[in-house]
Amino acid sequence: MSFIKRVLLLIVLFGFSIPSGFAALTIEITEGVESAVPLAIVPFASQSAPVNISSVVNADLERSGYFKMMAENGMPSRPSSSAEVNFKDWQAVGQNYMVVGQVVDAGGGQYNIQFQLLDVYKSGQLLGYRMTSSAADLRRSAHHISDLIFEKLTGKKGVFSGRIAYITTSNQGNKQQSHQLQVADADGFNPQTIASSVEPLMSPAWSPDGKKVAYVSFERKTAAIYVQTLATGERARVAEFPGINGAPAWSPDGTRLALTLSKDGSPDIYVLNLSTRAVTKLTKSFSIDTEPSWSPDGSHIAFTSDRGGKPQIYLVPSQGGEEKRLTFSGNYNARASFSPDGKNLVMVHGNGNDYRIAVMDMASRSINVLTGGPSDESPSFAPNGTMILYASKKGRTGFLSAVSLDGKMQQKLVFNNGEVREPAWAP
Repeated sequence: MSFIKRVLLLIVLFGFSIPSGFAALTIEITEGVESAVPLAIVPFASQSAPVNISSVVNADLERSGYFKMMAENGMPSRPSSSAEVNFKDWQAVGQNYMVVGQVVDAGGGQYNIQFQLLDVYKSGQLLGYRMTSSAADLRRSAHHISDLIFEKLTGKKGVFSGRIAYITTSNQGNKQQSHQLQVADADGFNPQTIASSVEPLMSPAWSPDGKKVAYVSFERKTAAIYVQTLATGERARVAEFPGINGAPAWSPDGTRLALTLSKDGSPDIYVLNLSTRAVTKLTKSFSIDTEPSWSPDGSHIAFTSDRGGKPQIYLVPSQGGEEKRLTFSGNYNARASFSPDGKNLVMVHGNGNDYRIAVMDMASRSINVLTGGPSDESPSFAPNGTMILYASKKGRTGFLSAVSLDGKMQQKLVFNNGEVREPAWAP
């Protein structure tokens, strides 16, 4: 097999797949936590707010898998404050916790929101909060409420206020396609197109502060890496060397990008200083080294290499040094990414033509397979480390899925009229 064909094959195997289509997102919980806690989100009293706050909160907490949400038609009453709650009625319908609240029009396009999280069996308040929101930010405020409730009841930070980036492709006729890099809320709402091209876009990666996205574009007919500021749309082409320019990954301090370049021959891992644009070569293999991922402390970079004959995960100090192989189980391990605490490494784990999402415990080096495959790819940790977002495929239909770190909770995120690939969860 020629070198060029081999490079292209490895790029495909390592997860550089191209998506198509975009539409509204619906989320199906395919498997939840067995010990899901009963929770009622009572419809908030509202003075014509343009967003149903309680409905957004209910949907957020339901898709977490940690809670068994109460249907509105089964609620014994509709209180909007703790003073209106008859706790015995809610105990009788088996609820552990409930949330009540109000949204009041404050004029001038502003709304005052207040809510209370109540312990039904202790008949008391666990959390109370007030905030003011503009009409445009009401969904964001609802996600913030979900985060507060989730953290109070689970002890883990919520991720409902976060964002995701992903790649889609739509058909434009005459066999031409338009590729989009899009950013949306974690629940799929408020999608925005960040970049669009008739040539492929791929490999979105968030900066640590969530203000920028690096990605690969072929808009100039060759691969180049861009960094784009989301607030202004300003972007800079930071790497366009001869050959492959791919797989950008931000350093934890946001000053450097690890990336794959083939400017010196075979694809290797380099580090690009974003201020000086100087590049430092970390790996020096005649094989294909790609898909770098920084450890949270910035001391090491995990990457994929076929130097042993099959794609496996290796580790190299970010300043350069000895390269060590991490994975030995399975004939395919690729697209690694560290958990926020550095204790786990998520990857695509394969045997034959079966590709699943797996997690390696960095202390024991044991691997736990989380998903059922057979076409799972592009895993990305949530900022709280409890969930993993990934791309999957059924037949020719691509979609996003999420799985908890222990594999007990599964979600399927379906774009109603299309496919989506290469998800990346914002920090």
